[in-house]
Amino acid sequence: MQALPFAILAIVCYLAAGSWQALALARRVAPRAALVRSLGLLAVSAHAVVVAHSVFLGHGLHLGLFESASLFSWLIAALLIAVSLLKPLLSVGAGLFPLAALTLIALMLFPSHMVEANVSPGIVFHILTSSVASALLSIAAVQAVLVALQNHALKRRHTRGIVQVLPALTSMERLLFELIGAGLLLLTAAIVSGFIFIDNLFAQHLVHKTVFSLAAWLVFTGLLIGRHWLGWRGARAVRWTLGGCLLLVLGYFGTKVALQLVFHDV
Repeated sequence: MQALPFAILAIVCYLAAGSWQALALARRVAPRAALVRSLGLLAVSAHAVVVAHSVFLGHGLHLGLFESASLFSWLIAALLIAVSLLKPLLSVGAGLFPLAALTLIALMLFPSHMVEANVSPGIVFHILTSSVASALLSIAAVQAVLVALQNHALKRRHTRGIVQVLPALTSMERLLFELIGAGLLLLTAAIVSGFIFIDNLFAQHLVHKTVFSLAAWLVFTGLLIGRHWLGWRGARAVRWTLGGCLLLVLGYFGTKVALQLVFHDV
């Protein structure tokens, strides 16, 4: 891989940023938002070079399993760094930064040669919106896990540890639903653009992704309706968020896993 030095740099910085944030959540070190954000930004910058060489280099898009995973994790990390400048979201980096490092390691070890040729601007828009939507909703899933841990601690009157590090539970839940709302808006755009620009979304090689994406859309829409009209929060909101994200991941990567790892179509 020509971008191997950049991949190694990104991996080291991702692991350093994620480790520091995890230790901060465990109250083992002092929170250092500027340090974590700087390491994350350096990792995202180096990761961008890897994405450019592995996904966009040459004719068409190289969208094998691990190329897609690397692109996906880069979007997550980049969005996390950007949004953390406005919202208290950096804590989710404890889980998401190491995940980005893992996708880079997998890409270095198992590159593929799957190429999507003759990609029209409409399909590029569909890929972009679906990827960013999935990235935002994946961040929401990790945020939901933190909300669940915080809620669990408060119910047992544990006021030390993670409760002292995170913002108030109401703020955490508000941010969770803001992420879901933004992600759902982009997911809607992705689904609509898919029906417009792709000839047959229910063709054999696309039906899996289409069905799971529509199911995820229904889950997240139902969650926001339940939040607005029924006041859903807490454990129910966490379960619906994680369920919707699982459907998206199955839709996004399920076919690629089958083709590359099961049938070895690389």
